[in-house]
Amino acid sequence: MNSKEIIDKYDGAVIGSYGRLGLALESGGGAQGTDADGKIYIDFGSGIGTNSLGYADNEWADAVSVQAHKMQHVSNYYYNSTAAEFAEKLTEMTGTDKLFFGNSGAEANECAIKIARKRSFDKYGDKDRTTIITLVNSFHGRTVTTLSATGQEHFHNYFFPFTPGFRYVEANNIHALREAIDGTVCAIMFEFIQGEGGVNVLEQSFVDEIFSIAREHDLATISDEVQTGVGRTARLLAAEHFGVKPDIVTLAKGLGGGLPIGVCLTRGEYADVLTPGTHGSTFGGNPVVCAGGLVVLKRLSDPEFMAELRRKAEYFRKSLTSLPKVKSVSGLGLMLGAELDGIAAGDVLKAALNKGLLVLTAKAKLRCLPPLTITYEQIDAGMKILREVLSEQF
Repeated sequence: MNSKEIIDKYDGAVIGSYGRLGLALESGGGAQGTDADGKIYIDFGSGIGTNSLGYADNEWADAVSVQAHKMQHVSNYYYNSTAAEFAEKLTEMTGTDKLFFGNSGAEANECAIKIARKRSFDKYGDKDRTTIITLVNSFHGRTVTTLSATGQEHFHNYFFPFTPGFRYVEANNIHALREAIDGTVCAIMFEFIQGEGGVNVLEQSFVDEIFSIAREHDLATISDEVQTGVGRTARLLAAEHFGVKPDIVTLAKGLGGGLPIGVCLTRGEYADVLTPGTHGSTFGGNPVVCAGGLVVLKRLSDPEFMAELRRKAEYFRKSLTSLPKVKSVSGLGLMLGAELDGIAAGDVLKAALNKGLLVLTAKAKLRCLPPLTITYEQIDAGMKILREVLSEQF
């Protein structure tokens, strides 16, 4: 099938809940994808930060294939060695104690919310100590509860009633955070960098205050690292940039290297809050996904890979900053947002697509989440297209 045939077939059978672009990708390698008509694209989006090792990484694909031929699924009544190895490796690398397996960032965040609320009830026996503070411009998922946790008003529509128990505070506003604390609060949930909210980085002083307030009032700290984790900021976790250790950490996106996974990592007393029957996920801990995830963790545990990733991230940032019409660049590592001078990011996205470059947007910014394995040559090729677009089209 050519691209038009694929698009027509898909649109005829799939609910139109996405504003898709007219592109049908069929194959790829690294940071380069090919559509059904044979056109090649440089990818600065990596499936919204999910293809952490790029398309069809050989080691990753081999590990997934071997596991699929061996055992594709194990019920949670039983154990499997691949999930056990993955869980041990991830908790060791992140300095956490135990994790819960799910299939997405929304699931991981649902789990975090349940742990925070159950821990509060178990310890205080107070049914009203359930409020979780989140930040304005945050994004935590598409389920009814994680939409409720999301601090963006335009998401709070259509699906009434939304789950109660969330309070929103402006990011980096210490006074507002202090004012929001009362006897009903059990946790503070935040992203170190608000991805969907505009690639906004939290200030160190605000992060420090979150943890100070949490200690003072015995609140759980929940870091949503669904987009910022797994090497995206050139560190395993974004928390490393801020020198803090949250009680609960959620990961997804790049962790499976392109296969669906979500994990909720816990420390200390939070590791034993959930007991049999209090939570579950049919596909959680899927061995095929975990096999791919182990390859991702292997790369991220290689000091040379991480050192090169940091150099590459700096090169990418400098290249992006030097482009015409780019006023400023926010973010960390390979999670960057470009503020444009009088140009709509959506228009740049479409023009770049026509020239063979895949990019993303976040609010008014152009957003870049390239594969961690992108080459310098591919960075240069993508930046050349962006330069042409920004110079010629606007």
